Amino acid sequence: MADYQRISHGFSPVFDERSRVLVLGSFPSVLSRENRFYYGNPRNRFWRVVTEALGEPLPANDDIAAKRELLLRHGVALWDVIESCDVRGSSDASIRNVVPADIARITRVAPIEAVLCNGSTAGRLYRRWLEPICGLPAKVLPSTSPANAAWSLPRLTERWREALLAALGEGAGRS
Repeated sequence: MADYQRISHGFSPVFDERSRVLVLGSFPSVLSRENRFYYGNPRNRFWRVVTEALGEPLPANDDIAAKRELLLRHGVALWDVIESCDVRGSSDASIRNVVPADIARITRVAPIEAVLCNGSTAGRLYRRWLEPICGLPAKVLPSTSPANAAWSLPRLTERWREALLAALGEGAGRS
């Protein structure tokens, strides 16, 4: 296995003044860092799940502008909990020596009403580092990572659809 490396995030969050829902991952994978955008591994199901949940066509894997516009059009912000850390490759389980992201960078500008975490690692790190700062509890969703083989694409998509639409105030999922 690869040695630990000290890695900084390397690219900016996606948000604007209309963003109401913040989706947080843990930390970018090696492929995402190489591509300089979120969920750059084509095997990660994030973009397939989110576009299906929002009723949008899937942008090309390298079309960062289309992905950014899709999220912003729906009021969705996207970032990661960690700004920098020591990590082995893309392994969330190996993350240590965390420097959390500056969540206020988003909350100063965007009226965030809900936080959704992509997987249990993001949820755990959010609760520890960012929830005390922003005060919003997070809904932890099943990871879109290819390592999460227990969740089929249809099942994963349905769970994310329910959560996204409820957070955005659309559909029957709103309480």
